[in-house]
Amino acid sequence: MTAVKDYTVHIDSKKRITLRGALFQYYNVKEYDNGCIMLEPRELTIPECVSARTLEDMDKAINNFKIGEVSPIVDLSDF
Repeated sequence: MTAVKDYTVHIDSKKRITLRGALFQYYNVKEYDNGCIMLEPRELTIPECVSARTLEDMDKAINNFKIGEVSPIVDLSDF
C-alpha cells in the first residue's frame, strides 16, 4: 500500500489533530499501545429496519401506557 499523503501534524491544547482534505466526515479510531493510530472511514446510513430491541422497548412503553404506568402530565401552558 502506498501513501497518498504524508505530512506532520501537531496536537493542539485540547489534544486534537486536524486532517487536511479529509474525504469522510466520520472515522473509527483505533489507538495502539505502541503509539500508532489507525483511522478507518465510516459512513453513517439510515437502517433499513427497526431493531428487535427497539420494537421490544416500544411494546413495553405501550403496555405501561395501557395499565396506567405513565409519568405525570407536563404543563405546557407557559409556552
